[in-house]
Amino acid sequence: MKINSTPAKITAAIFDMDGLLIDSERMSLSCWHDAAQELGHSISEHVPLGMIGMHSSKTEDYLRLELGEQFPVAALRSRTHKIYLERSQTAIALRPGVIELLDFLQKQQIPCAVATSTRRSIAIHHLELTNLLHYFQFAVCGDEITHPKPAPDIYLKVIAKLNVNAADCIVFEDSNFGAQAGHAAGCRVIMVPDLRPASAETQALKLEIVESLHQAKQILESELA
Repeated sequence: MKINSTPAKITAAIFDMDGLLIDSERMSLSCWHDAAQELGHSISEHVPLGMIGMHSSKTEDYLRLELGEQFPVAALRSRTHKIYLERSQTAIALRPGVIELLDFLQKQQIPCAVATSTRRSIAIHHLELTNLLHYFQFAVCGDEITHPKPAPDIYLKVIAKLNVNAADCIVFEDSNFGAQAGHAAGCRVIMVPDLRPASAETQALKLEIVESLHQAKQILESELA
């Protein structure tokens, strides 16, 4: 765990959603495998893992590269999406430490927002279902930006809406794409890897990498006490 020795002041906090606030990535992985089986195929574990943090506009090219031009990629994406929507209608677990961290930031009067690659209709549903939406001033979603993570666009849009300086924003991310996007936007980033560890490229950015949001809260408590 790398701790920022000279942290800037924190005027806003920005959160990714999938794999960071909610435990949706594991459900998503199973949907890809189950959809492939329904179509009479099997896919290697690394294939859906490689899409963690990836914007939906990038997945078709990725899947064709990984699975080959003859694989029914369009049918796989469509069936996976339907299975995911069905399974996410009733219950989605929170990641450890989410409520504790959000409550702490709320008590500190630090405004929070969401920056997620997920499309708005799904993101708002998930945040409402998990009773998290009220913690956030707003969300910027994947269907509202042109260049997805790891480009900084989504974070720059959130920063502009918050009307704060990027250097005074703290970003919480679980994916490499997201952590790189937050860093490129000029924010302080705390990465909490979920299913995939920080890559060499991400580690080279010298971000703060912790095991849980509980640890992230401890860091902020020590700085804001």
